[in-house]
Amino acid sequence: MFTGLVEVIGTVSKLEKQDDSASGGGGTSLTISGADEILGDAHLGDSISVNGTCLTVTSFDATSFKVGVAPETLRRTNLGSLTTGSRVNLERAVSAATRMGGHFVQGHVDTTATVASVTPDGNALTFRFRPRDPAVLRYVVEKGYVTIDGASLTVTKVEDGKDGWWEVMLIAYTQEKVVTAGKKPGDEVNVEVDQVGKYVEKSVAGYFEGTAGGEFAILEKMVNRLVDERLKALGK
Repeated sequence: MFTGLVEVIGTVSKLEKQDDSASGGGGTSLTISGADEILGDAHLGDSISVNGTCLTVTSFDATSFKVGVAPETLRRTNLGSLTTGSRVNLERAVSAATRMGGHFVQGHVDTTATVASVTPDGNALTFRFRPRDPAVLRYVVEKGYVTIDGASLTVTKVEDGKDGWWEVMLIAYTQEKVVTAGKKPGDEVNVEVDQVGKYVEKSVAGYFEGTAGGEFAILEKMVNRLVDERLKALGK
């Protein structure tokens, strides 16, 4: 579990194709340097979020650590596009003493998104993202949270639909703390939506399916309830 508050930006110093168990076979092993700030209390097997992806530390020294990236992870995230010199957001897993300044982040990437545009607004930057899987848009709400490459960001605007998108604004301070600020239109980012929305959706669907049966019946029941409440409000 993570908070979505990036602790430090590291640099990929080495990539190796792997066929061993460290990467799940056929994956990639990453060595990330410039991470001394988060390695003082590190242990083998610890979880570190790398661009929003929960990975396991397989070795480390005072300034760098190594993780294995399985083939499935390479397919579902942007980690496969990393090269030597790429900068990545890093965060250690939460501890009992961690202050929750962001939101609950699992480090399980739901989809990737493409930077559609970057628009300056004073000293801030507004980023528009278009997801690879439009289905995740139902979990993205204005003023809600979304995790971009491991950074917890607030949604400022959202447009649903097949060609839907959402926007976030990076203030000057945040621009210095996350790799997102350096992204350009066409670049790809990892996305994890707020898991609370998933649990709410499943709970509500389960309730209505148990009493009404099926997706159409769920919608019909909700519409009927809204109509009834409106008629009561009008005194009819």
